[in-house]
Amino acid sequence: MSLEGKIALVTGGSRGIGRAIALRIAEQGAFVYINYVSRPDAALEVKEAIVAAGGKAEVIGFDVANADQATEKIASIVKESGSLDILINNAGITRDGLMARMKETDWDMVLDTNLKGAFLCSKAAARFMMKKKWGRVINITSVVGFTGNAGQANYAAAKAGLVGFSKSMAREYASRNITVNCVAPGYIVTDMTEELSEGVREKIRSEIPMASFGTTDDISSAILFLSSDGARYITGQTLHVNGGMHM
Repeated sequence: MSLEGKIALVTGGSRGIGRAIALRIAEQGAFVYINYVSRPDAALEVKEAIVAAGGKAEVIGFDVANADQATEKIASIVKESGSLDILINNAGITRDGLMARMKETDWDMVLDTNLKGAFLCSKAAARFMMKKKWGRVINITSVVGFTGNAGQANYAAAKAGLVGFSKSMAREYASRNITVNCVAPGYIVTDMTEELSEGVREKIRSEIPMASFGTTDDISSAILFLSSDGARYITGQTLHVNGGMHM
């Protein structure tokens, strides 16, 4: 599953799942642009880890929900590197709260980053992928987009929206050899899940047939496959990586 010579952009690549994805695809030869919006130090650490392992990477700061920034920065990647072959729309935020008390700003912020951001980055990247007649767009959705979750109406709506968006984009760009797929993580060990109380973690584990949380490596392995030539005939699909939590 070599990605030698490919240029990739991982949004939200400075921590958690995004960090693991950047490291994994760089390991397979891709030149990785690590996007961040507020943590340049963390993004630089990911770059340094990639370079130390013999890979190639650069950091690129912009807000995926800002149309001008997304368009300008993605164009700068192509100008600098000559291509953009792989786009991983991973950037996401949470603003949890019961729907009855949820502020409109909390709804808008989550939809803007998690769904609109993927649209803006995909639209900008597809322009260049079409010219090359090759591309991979992979959107990180969530098990919550399929099951719903109390206190996460905004997050669940955004993640479910990514699935419909991906299917529509897959149909529009298939003739140009651009595949568009989703990876839907279940509960993965990250900083966010570590903040949960042990009681909450135990309840979640009881609902997972494999009885354990996943790791960021489980997600990056799925991303690597969908980015490779081995997945050339797969588009408009969602790969569920959740230990059987949603079947």
